[in-house]
Amino acid sequence: MLATLWRVTRSRWLSPDVLVGNISAWRPRVPGGVREVREVSTSCSLCAKVREHPKKKELSEKKLTRHFVDHRRVKLLAGSGGKGACSFHSEPRKEWGGPDGGNGGDGGSIVIKADKFVKSLAQVVPVYKGEDGQSGGNKNCYGKNGGPTYISVPLGTVVKENGETVVDLSEHGQEYLAVFGGAGGKGNRFFLSNENRAPMSATPGITGQERLLHLELRTMAHAGLVGFPNAGKSSLLRAISNARPAVAAYPFTTLNPHVGIVNYRDHEQVAVADIPGIIRGAHLNRGLGISFLRHIERCPFLLYVLDLSTPEPWTQLQHLRYELDQYEPGLSQRPQAIIANKMDLPEAREKIETLKSLVTQRVIPVSALTGQNTEELILHLRELYDSYLLGEGSGERKPARW
Repeated sequence: MLATLWRVTRSRWLSPDVLVGNISAWRPRVPGGVREVREVSTSCSLCAKVREHPKKKELSEKKLTRHFVDHRRVKLLAGSGGKGACSFHSEPRKEWGGPDGGNGGDGGSIVIKADKFVKSLAQVVPVYKGEDGQSGGNKNCYGKNGGPTYISVPLGTVVKENGETVVDLSEHGQEYLAVFGGAGGKGNRFFLSNENRAPMSATPGITGQERLLHLELRTMAHAGLVGFPNAGKSSLLRAISNARPAVAAYPFTTLNPHVGIVNYRDHEQVAVADIPGIIRGAHLNRGLGISFLRHIERCPFLLYVLDLSTPEPWTQLQHLRYELDQYEPGLSQRPQAIIANKMDLPEAREKIETLKSLVTQRVIPVSALTGQNTEELILHLRELYDSYLLGEGSGERKPARW
């Protein structure tokens, strides 16, 4: 009977179906009443679990605004100098060795540096404190100087103080020494003279410089898409470049500028900026206000995006030019092109001829939704860029390369 029971038990545990079904519940016991946990291989096709790679979701515009910051108010405190030491040299058979107090180290300065790999001011903190210099020591030991503190900012950052521009950081690697570190104090060795053979005085370090600056980012792009809300600027930027701004059917979808790169076969790159929607009275700080009008200042040429689904799209062009000129005189007269968007709608085809008869600039009809005629826009964008390079070649400022 014992032999029969042993054969039944052995066949039950060796059955593949039973083994797979009870593999998770099987835990052999060990002395002491504690179960021993063993790693079970699941490499077989019956036990393996299919794992899918999670897809990376695109950030919404509301979350993107947390990463994009175009202005910061920072307080800079340079490092203070270390104090000088007051000591006298003393050793066996040389009790009166004289003063040997060393000087303190200089405080660290704070430098603002333009970096092309930084795209936002989000990493800039409100307060920066430089490194203090170390105090001097005996045996004429000087204190260590405080190291400089670097603040990396994007290209196109303007540093202002009390509303006045101090410096414009528009080139990679350009640095601005914002605050100077304090000088280190003098040790009593410094005051040794023929009249004073045993000076007892030492000076403390000087406090570092303190400034309150305002950092303002102005987008560095070659072309700027200018238009009213819901004109299709974000959709157009997605159609011609590698940018992926948020797109939705409600006003003010874009809450911060997006820069997309248009690549050409000769490896040339043109940067196009999607400026948030401008409304009437934007120069009076209405809507998104002048906080984003300043991003257009850096664009050498403009692309007016008109919504042809509106009753009179040519009036949008007049209002846009008026707002730009009120913000900065002559801003609307830069090299430009007019983009008639939403040509996939039936009512838009009836207004394109009227628009061309009312304006003297080139009108490019496109549809950002279907991609219609976007090739003509990309080619014309390259023509504007080449003309810009020829015009700036003889000027003082060099064109920005991406």
